[in-house]
Amino acid sequence: MPAPEDAVELTAVLWAAPEGGFSALNPETGTTSEGETQAEALRNLAEATAPYLEDSSAGQGIVTDLKRG
Repeated sequence: MPAPEDAVELTAVLWAAPEGGFSALNPETGTTSEGETQAEALRNLAEATAPYLEDSSAGQGIVTDLKRG
């Protein structure tokens, strides 16, 4: 499914947390999150990052379908 024209693509950096699970960082906003799985950490990161973009027109249509690179 293609992203909407007004979607913004953000970076997600994931790493295995020493205590278990995964930590995630969005360097563009500085938001961080964690989860038991990579997918959960990414979902939580998208939720944590959304408020930073709500006041911006770029925040409409946030791309949450993250791809592994």
